[in-house]
Amino acid sequence: MKGITSTNGLRKYFFLIAAGVLLLDRLAKWAVSENLALHDSIAIIPGFFHLTHVQNTGAAFGLFAESTVHWKVGALVSFSIIALLVVSALLWKHSHALSTTTVGLSLILGGATGNLWDRLFSGHVVDFLDFSLGGYHWPAFNVADSAIVIGALLLVSEIVFAKSSNEAVKSSS
Repeated sequence: MKGITSTNGLRKYFFLIAAGVLLLDRLAKWAVSENLALHDSIAIIPGFFHLTHVQNTGAAFGLFAESTVHWKVGALVSFSIIALLVVSALLWKHSHALSTTTVGLSLILGGATGNLWDRLFSGHVVDFLDFSLGGYHWPAFNVADSAIVIGALLLVSEIVFAKSSNEAVKSSS
């Protein structure tokens, strides 16, 4: 994505994207928690996609969920806060242009904030998007996780395609 620049900065738009992700995540988690009992599932596309209410006490995709160490939630919250600070600083630094990088960082910021909210107020994250294909079952995830993954993919694509563009320019010189 070619960057659109602004001398005034576009920070408000990036933080609006992050706030939109947070709002959508909170609404979806609330709707699932209010309307679907824990561990209940509704088949949306049988054999492929279910809404399943689960609580993840671990990291992404249930990593460390079975760990019984007493400091796990504190460590996950601390890591999330550090990640939010780093992403916010990067977003602030790059906020002069609308680009794949800034949109990706905005999505990551919103998603990380959504999952941090859950950990701070309930000690677990509500997951509900449940996919399986054939014999493979993907761990349940949520809107925040989706935004984080999409944001990360945007950042990776920016790195890959920027490198390709730089190599093309060097070879044509």
